[in-house]
Amino acid sequence: LRATQSQLQWVIAVYSLVFAGLLLTTGALGDRFGRKGVMQLGLVVFLTACVVATVSTSMWQLILCRAAMGVGAALIMPSTLSILVNVFPPEERTKAIAVWATVTGVAGGLGPVASGFLLTHFWFGSVFLINVPIVTVALVAGAVLVPRSRDPEEGRLDPVGAALSTVGVVAIVYGLIEAPERGWGATTTLGAFAVGSAVLAVFVLWELGRDEPMLDVRLFRDPAFGTGTAGMVLIFLSMYGVMFLLSQYLQLVVGYSPFGAAIRLLPTSPVMILVAPLTPRLSARFGANRVVAAGLVLDALGLFLLRTIHPSTPYWWFIAPMMIATAGFGLTMSPLTAAIMSSVPTRRAGSGSAMNDASRELGAALGVAVMGSVAASRYRGSVDALTRTLPSAAEDVARSSLAGALRVAAAAPGAVGRALQQGATAAFIDGLHLAVTVGGSFALIAALIVWHRLPGTFHHESALHDPVTALEDVAELGLGGTMPVFPTDD
Repeated sequence: LRATQSQLQWVIAVYSLVFAGLLLTTGALGDRFGRKGVMQLGLVVFLTACVVATVSTSMWQLILCRAAMGVGAALIMPSTLSILVNVFPPEERTKAIAVWATVTGVAGGLGPVASGFLLTHFWFGSVFLINVPIVTVALVAGAVLVPRSRDPEEGRLDPVGAALSTVGVVAIVYGLIEAPERGWGATTTLGAFAVGSAVLAVFVLWELGRDEPMLDVRLFRDPAFGTGTAGMVLIFLSMYGVMFLLSQYLQLVVGYSPFGAAIRLLPTSPVMILVAPLTPRLSARFGANRVVAAGLVLDALGLFLLRTIHPSTPYWWFIAPMMIATAGFGLTMSPLTAAIMSSVPTRRAGSGSAMNDASRELGAALGVAVMGSVAASRYRGSVDALTRTLPSAAEDVARSSLAGALRVAAAAPGAVGRALQQGATAAFIDGLHLAVTVGGSFALIAALIVWHRLPGTFHHESALHDPVTALEDVAELGLGGTMPVFPTDD
């Protein structure tokens, strides 16, 4: 579809933005109007979006479909857990939730590999078409097997709060993603940042004035909740941002197929599975703040080591920093989840869980926006000198993304094409190096904050019980969709 770099960022980020913005509201919708009905509605929305995405012919269509998928996912996910909690008795509930978390974790691990295989052998729409039979089976099974349930107290909805939070975050992310193309000092960019900041300020004031707020912003006064949420956003920001760029590096620079790229990223998953169960014991011995800070330092170290990669870097030197960063990721997940959940009153556990998931999604969207835009800005600045002699249309394509530059280079005469290919690749690597430096710096800042602000132990019952619950926290990464894999240009 000849996507620009900013369009690639929107395809990934818009799903997470919509998902995060609606989670707090859709959980309340299920409680009030019936969890089964909301889940079924979400499956229909997701199914419809997948069908339309399969036959999309332009990037704006695909981006809208991804946004619709975010709506469907936000309706589905809170309802699934609520249904499990209400259907299974206490003695079976833990087992049911463990199965739920395992399924989402397996989906998160298989997603990039399955997508890579499909993109290598079929057209881009196949990654959406594969969802259609799966969602259809879930829709029929849900209609037959899932009982109806709702909250008898029917908590209040907060559509104004939901709209304000979503508009505010989308405006800021819009500014971040569009800044490399429009200019960081452009009126559109500065206006987006101003609107986003103003709307989020109004959101805070609105929530403070409500008896039953969608998000009780007073919770951020609690060091465990505020630091846990900030840490979750920053760790997801660093990891999702770098994965967005590394997917392109493996395919456009090194030359792997989408399937080959996904397979080469697969060794990072077992690292999390091995590290996560250790976090309860480590937290009990050294304190949750030290464990999370150590994880963030490992994440930063892995990202800084990625500054050494170049087009001919051996695979082992590429995957080693990724495994270090992933080990750090695994150390942070369960303690940060525990910090958030331990600060929320038991009666508001649903809101706490939604906030935990929303912080992950927000971090993922910001990671793609921030690190993608940093890399794109450096790329454009470095490639400008190479594209000035090109025809206007070709210049715009080459400046839009590395994929565009490679297309233009392939059509240019010998020496000109080779110079553009080598220069654009070097510019992309330069942008990647800057982006991982920014991501690593965010991780180090988060480590300092966590070390000083996060409590070593938490108020009451939390997620830090045993290795199994810690593993479930990592397995729930499947909630946020999978790491991005893009098709290369043939």
